[in-house]
Amino acid sequence: MKAFLNDTKVKEKYLSRVRAHASADEIIKGQYWEHGKGCAVGCTIHSSDHDKYEKLLGIPRWLAYLEDSIFEGLPNGEAKNFPEQFLSAINVGADLTPVYHKFMIWLLVDPLQGVLRFADERGAVAIKRVAELHQLELGPTEGRPDSSARDDARDAAWAAARAAARAAARAAARDAAGDAARAAAWADARDAAWADARDAAGAAARAAAWAAAWDAAGDAAGAAAGAAARISQRDALLRLLRETV
Repeated sequence: MKAFLNDTKVKEKYLSRVRAHASADEIIKGQYWEHGKGCAVGCTIHSSDHDKYEKLLGIPRWLAYLEDSIFEGLPNGEAKNFPEQFLSAINVGADLTPVYHKFMIWLLVDPLQGVLRFADERGAVAIKRVAELHQLELGPTEGRPDSSARDDARDAAWAAARAAARAAARAAARDAAGDAARAAAWADARDAAWADARDAAGAAARAAAWAAAWDAAGDAAGAAAGAAARISQRDALLRLLRETV
């Protein structure tokens, strides 16, 4: 799949559309597409069908869900600009598959933002292993994980996620909330992202991110921390998109 169907005119069409909606103050949260207004996804495809991102824009469905999730969690002023930023960051003709693995590595082990910060020793080992499997997916085909590695990583990731969640619950509320929100953003997209799950790192990382968010969020996830977390996710995603050709 090539971004924007490898056609500059496709990118221009949808960029013009979201810019027009932004100028008319028609980009809003809480609904996909209704009465000429909608969210990031709605104002891009005039629909709630994330599958259309693949058909109309050459953008993977999982990425549409991630855009959706980040948009809804951004402060209103930041959210209004995000659809244009998102489309602008994607290079025409790019294969966006690597972005998934790079984003998950960031989500799991980034020194400042990753789930790893809340893991105990056992959990840290498993989380690092999941990140390593994602890294392998970015390399040559012959070095990619097999099904046994997928199963082992999935089991380890669940253990790691529970450990990270317990650690997050003991952390300062602001830090725990930020991490939980970051993980939750990916959890929002988990089903679509893994509809075609075919690699070891994927299933395991999905489990880790989802469980950590589900167990750790709780009352600690305040609005300010959640918004800050979404901004971090946005910035990481846009950087990875710009780098991918």
